Amino acid sequence: MTSSEAVSQRIPPFMSLGSARSDVWANKLDNQPKSVDLGATVSVSRETSTKTLSALDDDFDHGSPIASQLASETKRRERLLGRKLPRPQKTRILTVANQKGGVGKTTTTVNVAAALASAGLNVLVIDIDPQGNASTALGVPHHADIDSIYDVLINDFALADVVAACPDIDNLYCAPATIHLAGAEIELVSLVAREQRLRRAIEEYTKYREAEGEPRLDFIFIDCPPSLGLLTVNAFCAANEVMIPIQCEYYALEGLSQLLKNIEMIQKHLNSELVVSTILLTMYDGRTNLAAHVAADVREHFPKQVLQALIPRSVRISEAPSYQQTVMTYDPSSTGALSYLEAAAELAER
Repeated sequence: MTSSEAVSQRIPPFMSLGSARSDVWANKLDNQPKSVDLGATVSVSRETSTKTLSALDDDFDHGSPIASQLASETKRRERLLGRKLPRPQKTRILTVANQKGGVGKTTTTVNVAAALASAGLNVLVIDIDPQGNASTALGVPHHADIDSIYDVLINDFALADVVAACPDIDNLYCAPATIHLAGAEIELVSLVAREQRLRRAIEEYTKYREAEGEPRLDFIFIDCPPSLGLLTVNAFCAANEVMIPIQCEYYALEGLSQLLKNIEMIQKHLNSELVVSTILLTMYDGRTNLAAHVAADVREHFPKQVLQALIPRSVRISEAPSYQQTVMTYDPSSTGALSYLEAAAELAER
């Protein structure tokens, strides 16, 4: 591989130059290419381009921080190699919730789900966020004209009528969200059993799969909006576990106590089986003392719930949705993909 080709594989199409930008973006939506030829626009020194990998390795400082990181990642990959994830005795339904926005709820939902599905488990993602970002990341259409989870909650559609298969990963399915969900909070107020509508839909879908001879779902993840409205309440009532992504910054801790109080109310009045089973630390930056202090505080207060896996800040994780993919298919060799594989394995073995 030439140096220009290596660079081209790391630059997404929407960053290309000149008038070709819109054409590349349009082609990406149709064909989802993973690279674009920037050989004409990127110059690399002849000395660098002609060095062999062995020569670079000879020049590499094996005592450097980069070398230490690579060695650590190699050991982590070796621990995951050939690891078979156990199937749960019954379907585990997890609501991924945090009323603070931007903490990695959707990113965590789709990547953990993709990691579990890649290991051979049957996984469904239910997107109840009006933004529909989980649907985008899984490559499932969610424009206003298609049937979606809105129709399940408001119009009594069967969940089986809206579930679509993820095109990139076998055993991974998604019930998409559309912009219509933005008004669902108001429409749900006047409906009978408004808090239990998603729960009943999931129960009926489970019976449908069994009647059709389809394999049992191992995991169901419900991606919530960044609020504590009726959509999130529906998710809490439908699940038996709560998974809370927490950004490793101070503001992320402020809303945690309020979230836990709301979960206690749900446990008391609507769903006594609900438990906070998993807390995942996201956007971890090991270069800052703040991230280490936040992580230590969360582990001190929730020693049994916090996963050992840490999700780092990663450009590759952020880039993946622009290709309508998870990081598992966009760049499976990246640090972000490795971290989510570890988190998925730890979750499955709990």
